[in-house]
Amino acid sequence: MPVRPAPARPRQWERFVAIGDSFTEGMVDEDPRREGEYVGWADRVAAALAARNEAEGAPFGYANLAIRGRLIDAVLDEQLDAALALRPDLVSLSAGGNDVLRPRVSLLGVMGRLEAAVERIRATGADVLLFTAPDVSWVSMVSRVHPRMVEYTAELWGVGQRTGAFVVDVYTMRSLRDPRMWGEDRIHFSSEGHARIAAQVLWTLGLPFEVRDWVEPLEEVAPLSRFGSMQADREWVASHLRPWIRRRLRGESSGDQRFAKRPEIGPVVRELQDPMPPAHD
Repeated sequence: MPVRPAPARPRQWERFVAIGDSFTEGMVDEDPRREGEYVGWADRVAAALAARNEAEGAPFGYANLAIRGRLIDAVLDEQLDAALALRPDLVSLSAGGNDVLRPRVSLLGVMGRLEAAVERIRATGADVLLFTAPDVSWVSMVSRVHPRMVEYTAELWGVGQRTGAFVVDVYTMRSLRDPRMWGEDRIHFSSEGHARIAAQVLWTLGLPFEVRDWVEPLEEVAPLSRFGSMQADREWVASHLRPWIRRRLRGESSGDQRFAKRPEIGPVVRELQDPMPPAHD
């Protein structure tokens, strides 16, 4: 196995605030402690940062303002001021993915808003985490949006370079190119997928840890037959695509009437301090 170089030693962040949409809220990584709620990569990263600070005698607090279904305008208009009011020294910002899924979108306009938001956060002295889009070229019925994801990723690297933000490279994580890393909706990550992304975030921040190599794929399993694949596609259309289209036509969002799950800076529970649970099939 090749040796993977470790980044430089990280800062000791003490106030982490996450903003964004369903990806940052944690869908569909179910929270075993709260029915209908989710954990996700951000909670797992916060737990790891809290554990490190605790070991070094430093305080740590975490807030997550992300709400599913939010477009970039809503993320920035509703969450950015609230996030900065919490005086964070680390902010994760993942937004624009829902915009990219729309039939008509100005990607340059989306990225311009994103970059302006990053510059505003950086002006406070806080570090910023950005995320590339995932590679969905292999996902049945979803791959048609792949070219937009590629363009989003290319633009995002430029934003990161110009602003000095950390960029979490989700796109080239080959371990995510596995149906078991995704939820049934083929849009959100499973618990295993979120755990892998959390590990990639920690490595990006300079916190490598020896649990296992999170970028390596799971053991292979027999693929579905052609009939099985067609049946799975039909079930996905009925259960997920059609409801999504109906919401779009009605001007509704999955995040309507939803509130941030962690609107204030607070401590992190110890149960989440292992961001990489044992692999499952």
